[in-house]
Amino acid sequence: MLQAAYRHGDAAADRLGGQPGRGGRAERRAVLVLQRLLGRSAIVAVGVGSHSPTRRKDTVGNVRATGQFVVSLVSETLARRMNVTAIEFDAGIDELKEARVEVAASARVAPPRIADSPVSLECEVFQIVDLNPQNTLLIGKVLAMHVHDEFVLDPVRHHIDTPRLGLIGRMHGRGWYARTTDLFQLERIPVADWPGAEAYWAENETR
Repeated sequence: MLQAAYRHGDAAADRLGGQPGRGGRAERRAVLVLQRLLGRSAIVAVGVGSHSPTRRKDTVGNVRATGQFVVSLVSETLARRMNVTAIEFDAGIDELKEARVEVAASARVAPPRIADSPVSLECEVFQIVDLNPQNTLLIGKVLAMHVHDEFVLDPVRHHIDTPRLGLIGRMHGRGWYARTTDLFQLERIPVADWPGAEAYWAENETR
């Protein structure tokens, strides 16, 4: 979820990481992609759509104006609160208050983060891509990351207990989500260990 930068005086808001719009409203988010693309810098991409063809969200305008946003990841324990903030309330309704979501101060950007989110990413705008009149891709460079202590395995090596985060992901339709707890590991094969296609598939064809 995205908590976009806000102008001075706007209320903090979003769908467990959203942005304040006109009247302090939170806005719904779409797709989130996190990838290490710029050396040691992480890049976040967030797709923002419109409420309808004639009703656009305030997210993109606020991010353009301030150049900052915060992405707060959602665990299953926060799913219902996230869903409340996705309600299309009238302008002036504080969706975070309706969802009983608390915020905390960020370290490197102006927008606050969602206090109960297991992971929050403070970002500055890297690029904004207008895909079409109704959809925009916000690309941000991560300046700081907050992870709750109980999920940190090794603070020196930055190892996180990812399965324990219990994160959820948006799927198809208007209400389908997936858990990220059903994981499996597939080790990368060094080229020096590659036995050749025939030998490899003779052993692994049915696996």
